[in-house]
Amino acid sequence: MNYRILGKTGLRVSEVGCGGIPIIRLQTDEAIEVLKRAYDRGITFYDTANAYHDSEDKIGRALHGVRDQIVIATKSGKRDGAGVLEHLDNSLRMLQTDYIDLYQLHQVAQSRDWDAITGPGGAWDALVKAREQGKIRHFGVTSHSIPMAVRLVKTELFETVQFPFNFIEPEVRDELHRVARERNIGIIAMKPFAGGVIDNAALAFRFLRQYPDAIPIPGYDSVAGVDQVVALYEQPNEVTVEDLALMDKYRDELGRRFCRRCEYCQPCPNGVMITPAMGYPILARRMSPAVAVNFGRTSMESVLKCENCGTCLERCPYELPIPEILKKNYDLFEQQRQALGNTKPE
Repeated sequence: MNYRILGKTGLRVSEVGCGGIPIIRLQTDEAIEVLKRAYDRGITFYDTANAYHDSEDKIGRALHGVRDQIVIATKSGKRDGAGVLEHLDNSLRMLQTDYIDLYQLHQVAQSRDWDAITGPGGAWDALVKAREQGKIRHFGVTSHSIPMAVRLVKTELFETVQFPFNFIEPEVRDELHRVARERNIGIIAMKPFAGGVIDNAALAFRFLRQYPDAIPIPGYDSVAGVDQVVALYEQPNEVTVEDLALMDKYRDELGRRFCRRCEYCQPCPNGVMITPAMGYPILARRMSPAVAVNFGRTSMESVLKCENCGTCLERCPYELPIPEILKKNYDLFEQQRQALGNTKPE
């Protein structure tokens, strides 16, 4: 494993990190095994968030014994001072540590967020005091809006910026990465698999390794997954003409309106299983109709509960027309079910 300096933080991190979302799905003992495997294979950068359910707790349980050998990044979506300090104290407790290496403001995508953070009683002043107390060492920010991320980087208040980056969403190279590099701000690449729609790990990382200062943070839900990614980093990197053609094929199939499985839209107040239902077309392409219908039945039937309340629209960082897409996906599911002779639920 090679190591990089994360921008002006001066933190030395592994060239590929570990994202905290997939371990949510694992039992605690399984998550601990995966996290320890990551550390044993040389991964020293662990990114999580207060919002990622029990992810912080699992990281704390697995890695508190090697705390001085790893870099921990976590986040809060709170905009007020009291709320962000509550999150910070909870993170310290769950992670079993007395300091956070990199504390990030989570998903700052609109001006109103930034106004609240920097206004009277906002999160920023509270976090600055927490840094003075030694609870935080460095500040970062995450976003899903390129214009807002560029604006935040230009404030020079942050030492890192985290943004989706993969071969389907490469646009951040053009301005955000350039502006960050000019200011020596560390670049963290979330969603290296575009939220799971890229199912070719070798292709995903051949693209990303062309940008060695952008540290990807894939999540792992198995020991085998850790080994697979680390093995890719043990090989020389080369992007071939065939690779470029395959990347183009993925982009053509997906377009721009697809779910990245960030799950910010959840939970649906009416019980719609939004994330799996949004991904049904991918399931339908990769599996036979019979398998797709059977595998997706529960989530797709939950779409019938949608009341177009708009809650998911307000939450989606990609501004996807979720109810519209869900209806289209349900129509596909229903067509396949009828073709197979399956009956519609009452």
